[in-house]
Amino acid sequence: MVTLRLGNVSARYGRRAILSGISTPVFHGGEVVALLGPNAAGKSTLFRRMFGLLKGEGIVRIEGARTERPLGYMPQDNGSNAALTVYEAVLLARMQGRRLSVAPEDLAEVERTLDFLDISALGSRDIGDLSGGQKQLVSAAQAIVQEPEILLLDEPTSALDLHRQIALLSILRRLATERGVLIMAALHDLGHALRFTDRAMVLRGGALVACGDTAEVVTPALLREVWGIDARVEPCSKGHRQIIVDGVA
Repeated sequence: MVTLRLGNVSARYGRRAILSGISTPVFHGGEVVALLGPNAAGKSTLFRRMFGLLKGEGIVRIEGARTERPLGYMPQDNGSNAALTVYEAVLLARMQGRRLSVAPEDLAEVERTLDFLDISALGSRDIGDLSGGQKQLVSAAQAIVQEPEILLLDEPTSALDLHRQIALLSILRRLATERGVLIMAALHDLGHALRFTDRAMVLRGGALVACGDTAEVVTPALLREVWGIDARVEPCSKGHRQIIVDGVA
């Protein structure tokens, strides 16, 4: 099964350091990892560095991968092409780095992915006619259809209504469990992180300030230190941990 570890990873934009010395334990396929932190903490930069879009010091060590391109990436800004239909856009993503001709299994995987995300009805729609939330789901489909072993998702729920947020996070949980994919998702909703993820990384100012099991990482002390809020983390009637905010620290 695929594993991922970061060792002293850094990144710069010009002379300005954005990430500094980020090291993690080993993450395994089948896990869902939350990447947490306030605005401008370096979350998007870390994903870009991991995916190879930025250079920097340190290592992104992937072991046990079955393919030469195990990483999939859903950026925060999907830049969808309005000239394509949803089906065409997802098929085009499927074919990146593959053979030139489309095989029956490629078409089948596109259809399976659209169905998996419950957006089959959008297949014939032009990308430019979609809402922001629909475009975000298409972007998720473009990442999933490539069948990555490690999937990086930068704020995948930011444009979705609450129903779609829960649906997508449940789907990602299934993807990890059923296909053994290692999923890393940048999330702003800490309640969602507690509910749907196994482990969490917390960034602040481009540095890693906490990493471990999500329930052990997201604590009142961390919420005060990183987000500047007074809050409690308590179980609900069904045992799920939830955050109750009392005010600004």
